[in-house]
Amino acid sequence: MRTKITYSLAAALLCAATAFAQPTVKVQNGTLEGISLPKSNITVYLGVPFAKPPLGDLRWREPQPAANWAGVRKADHFAGQAMQGRVFADMVFRSSGITEDCLYLNVWTPAKTSAAKLPVLVYFYGGGLVGGDGSEPRYDGESMATKGIVAVTVNYRLGIFGFFSHPELTKESPHHASGNYGYLDQSAAVQWVKHNIAAFGGDPDKITIAGESAGSISTAAQMASPLTRNLIAGAIGESGAPFKPTLAPMPLVDCEKLGEAFAAKEGVSTLADLRAIPADKLLADASKPGYFRMSTAIDGYFLPKSPNDIYAAGEQAHVPLLAGWNSAEVPFQALMGNDAPSPANYEKTVKGLYPNNAGEVLMLYPGKDTAQVITSATALASDRFIVYSTWKWLDESAKTGGKPVYRYLFSKMRPAMVNPGPVKPGKYPPAGASHASEIEYALGNLAGNNVYAWTADDEKASATMEEYFANFIKTGNPNGKGLPKWPAVKPGVPAQYININANTKAETETTRNRYLFLDKQYVK
Repeated sequence: MRTKITYSLAAALLCAATAFAQPTVKVQNGTLEGISLPKSNITVYLGVPFAKPPLGDLRWREPQPAANWAGVRKADHFAGQAMQGRVFADMVFRSSGITEDCLYLNVWTPAKTSAAKLPVLVYFYGGGLVGGDGSEPRYDGESMATKGIVAVTVNYRLGIFGFFSHPELTKESPHHASGNYGYLDQSAAVQWVKHNIAAFGGDPDKITIAGESAGSISTAAQMASPLTRNLIAGAIGESGAPFKPTLAPMPLVDCEKLGEAFAAKEGVSTLADLRAIPADKLLADASKPGYFRMSTAIDGYFLPKSPNDIYAAGEQAHVPLLAGWNSAEVPFQALMGNDAPSPANYEKTVKGLYPNNAGEVLMLYPGKDTAQVITSATALASDRFIVYSTWKWLDESAKTGGKPVYRYLFSKMRPAMVNPGPVKPGKYPPAGASHASEIEYALGNLAGNNVYAWTADDEKASATMEEYFANFIKTGNPNGKGLPKWPAVKPGVPAQYININANTKAETETTRNRYLFLDKQYVK
């Protein structure tokens, strides 16, 4: 009897252990133990290293391959986020803190076998290349994974840690390049995904890269780079590309001068001394107004030429592209400051910005009364900020990319806040959907943001946008059953695009002349 009881107890314990066992996966560096999400039946692996920690002598070096580990590495929590200040109030992090040791990624997969060969999404966060993290709830990959996609978020170095050039760094580099370390981190992550994603059930030949704002700019840069452009099958950009005036790269020699100026202010003359500066002090000093000017670089390695020249020559990745922007990226105050939106104030602002072209600008962006001034000043501010660069990316890709290009306008404004508290509505209501407001809609993460009182219209817009994105990731075409038809852009003619809202529909642009005017201002 005792023997039977013992075996029965052992069997029960074995069943219990099996029931609570977490999934594991073998990648090139070792074995990972993830977490099973029972509600969605998705498995997530958090804080997976894709490169060595860029510490000590590895500060301001190209990312190095991740070290192997013995045994089973738990991948059950987000790793540290890149060094950054509290720059953007809308960022919410689930990371384990701020640190230079930040080169990790996160994987959400619906696959139950490594033979699934599912399409892959690799997403780069936004934040001006100075903020952000792959742990932010708005980038969470669970919802996209329920669509049959392996979703990946990637951390990369930011600010002075990610984009710092110096002649001595260039000299020691095996590629005779410096700066762009954040971009190189992204590229290294895509390479890691290429080599390892099959273990998670992903298809290494079906990787779509994507991002919003600085993440969108990064996506366009990765498409342009010889290091990444042959690794991807598609690209998605939400507001932003590295064309003037939006975080466009500078010649390496100019970036090196910015680095020398910073080193002089720090009172150091060697790389060893620069690398010895504590990370907190380096961040604090670089964040002082006017103390350090950050720029990406035309470094001859990651970017052999300017993005303008690469795309004009058709040397970017020839893959389908889906990109667009929001209907009111920034408010009219971004152009006019504290001035009231009167026709007189608007004309004064335009003449100050375009002394030689004010008449043409006022025809393209008219301001005959207060309502029209708000509309036009919002449009001009948004175009100057990020819309033009995104348009340029789309327009050049349609001309030289050889693959379908799909353009969107996101116009669904957020609903009221749940608990606005002391926040009072401004005198002038928003003119449209603001910068970054589409992220939760696109990735199916409205529920992760409890700031807003989401409505049925928001859910409808989100379901439509996420379905478009999922279809594109799977097939290179956003169209699918039950969705409004989304026509591709045809080069040289007014573009057709999809206007995403509660009632999504295709429209034809009427604003091309605005972008052609700005094109003459920025491409010289």
